[in-house]
Amino acid sequence: MNKPDSAQVLHDPGKHRFELPIEGEAIAAAYYRRDDEGRFVLTHTEVPSEYEGRGLGSALARGVFEIARAQGFRLVLRCPFMQRWSARHPEFGDVVDG
Repeated sequence: MNKPDSAQVLHDPGKHRFELPIEGEAIAAAYYRRDDEGRFVLTHTEVPSEYEGRGLGSALARGVFEIARAQGFRLVLRCPFMQRWSARHPEFGDVVDG
């Protein structure tokens, strides 16, 4: 497995998730729903248990926040992991709506 890279995070609107490829078919994913204002409500983040502790969740989070900034959309954080990550990275506060 290569070092996790936030630039590898992809948006899959059809599955309502952001994905970070790991190896083979394995991915880390951040799931969302859209609210009435068009914001991305992040609801759940998953990293396969066999890959936990390798920085994949943090790389995924950074990629999601970078995509939000680049594409001009707002994030609502309902996922506890994303809330904790955001609290440690106030430099991305401009894309968070709650």
